[in-house]
Amino acid sequence: MKLVDQYGNPITSEALDEPQTESRASLLHLQRQIASHPSRGITPARLNEILLAAEQGDLMAQHELFADMEERDSNIFTELSKRKRASIKLDWDIVPPRNATKEEQDLAAWVREVFQDMPDLEDTLFDALDAISHGFSAQELEWELVGGVWTVAKFHHRPQSWFALDQDTRSKLRLRDNTANGQELQPFGWLLHTHKAISGYVSRSGLGRVLVWPYLFKHFSVGDLAEFLDIHGLPIIIGKYPANASADEKSTLFRAVAGIGHNARGIIPTGMEIDLQQAADAKGDPFLNMISWCERSQSKAINGSTLTSEGGSTGLGGGLAEVHNEVRMDIRNSDCKQLAGSITMQVVYPMLAVNKGFRDARRCPRFVLDTSEAEDLKLYAESLPKLVGLGMRIKADWAHEKLRIPIADEKDEVLKSAPAPAAPNPNAPPAPAVPPEKAPGAKAQAKLTAELIATLGALKTGAEGQAGDDEMRGPAPDLSGLRAIDDALAALNAPDLDRQAAGLLDPVVKAIMGADSFEGMQAALDAAIELQDVGTLATALHRVGFAAHWLGAGEQG
Repeated sequence: MKLVDQYGNPITSEALDEPQTESRASLLHLQRQIASHPSRGITPARLNEILLAAEQGDLMAQHELFADMEERDSNIFTELSKRKRASIKLDWDIVPPRNATKEEQDLAAWVREVFQDMPDLEDTLFDALDAISHGFSAQELEWELVGGVWTVAKFHHRPQSWFALDQDTRSKLRLRDNTANGQELQPFGWLLHTHKAISGYVSRSGLGRVLVWPYLFKHFSVGDLAEFLDIHGLPIIIGKYPANASADEKSTLFRAVAGIGHNARGIIPTGMEIDLQQAADAKGDPFLNMISWCERSQSKAINGSTLTSEGGSTGLGGGLAEVHNEVRMDIRNSDCKQLAGSITMQVVYPMLAVNKGFRDARRCPRFVLDTSEAEDLKLYAESLPKLVGLGMRIKADWAHEKLRIPIADEKDEVLKSAPAPAAPNPNAPPAPAVPPEKAPGAKAQAKLTAELIATLGALKTGAEGQAGDDEMRGPAPDLSGLRAIDDALAALNAPDLDRQAAGLLDPVVKAIMGADSFEGMQAALDAAIELQDVGTLATALHRVGFAAHWLGAGEQG
């Protein structure tokens, strides 16, 4: 079967043997190219020339300037690094096309295994996202045949200054080989990721063209601030000499004035003076304000806002930073989609074409970065049962996807909820009555009552002994009333009281659980209280009250 690239153009297997820039003599000069660093002494006029040349197809100076900006401006470096790493930290996967056949699913699984064996995949994604600022990023593929399988052994990042645009359309990237149109890129030899920060030609689609003007203004402001500090940040040293001083004496004084600023010591002839004047009371706020404006503009251009990195400086806490961070997530998701498309068409498809004879780019397994965020578990745990209770038909797969919880296989051990307590059976016969002496706590209560009776008897005996002879002692106190109260209290432990308590609480609990608003709960509680049956509890309390009343009447009688 003839080997074709993702655009249907036939290619030969010799294209996999050696990288293009290392196998062709016309391109060897690129390896020895040294950057010219156009940021040195950059002026608005020179910057305009660089940007205009890029629009006409000469990309070299523009992309060398973009590289200098990221290297020399700490704010640009930090913000671009943050944006790149926000994407490469995500989980990736190889997914089959929609309505995939068994063969397509097997192809996706095969590519996934190959990608899992790539040791530098994260570095490859990071280098590809260099296209955010430049508009494109080129990595040359080095193929290797291992065990009968062609795999990409290395991804070599190539500087954007190696490339130029064709003269006809100014939209196709070519390698600079000292010809007018340049040399076409070798099929299956490149991961060429083009990134659209701005719509238009490749030369104008990079974010660097937006960042270059704040960079230039900041560059001038930093230089002005340094000069300001050099002039106004040091005290003024003035030497005074007599009117009749000779030229040699004046030269001596001048050397002393010039050297005292660094040496903090010196000698002068008698009669001369050195006066240190206080530095001018001037401030560099205008320069600092300009620098701050430039950096805020850079941050907004790269990450969508300034609060993604400066949330604390506003004095409003982390809330605003969190809101602006969501804006940055939209940018991150866009970066991931663009990057995934390039990996799919320029790495996944070539692997399948070379090893499996795959030719249908529309049904190619896709490389994806997982940009989904887990939803609030508590919110879904409370809402889903109510929605299901209303009759909504909710797919389990949808809930698993939203909550980022994988679906367990048949062989996996799964979590289970605790068994609910059995509901009481209203038709069940009542439990047999428990004698008072066998009720819960009856033994302890009887012991306490016996101790109380013994104590009262001892107190009575002691009191009568002090009043007269043992023969004159009266009869033992009648404590039958205490025993009556004891029996009444034991009756309170009857099992029907437990059932009565459950009956009192069940309507209240059901009213609270079934309410969907505070007002609804109040109305349900009012109705539940009217349904409560307190007959059994009232009867038991009446018995205790009767016993206490009988005991009191006996004491009075």
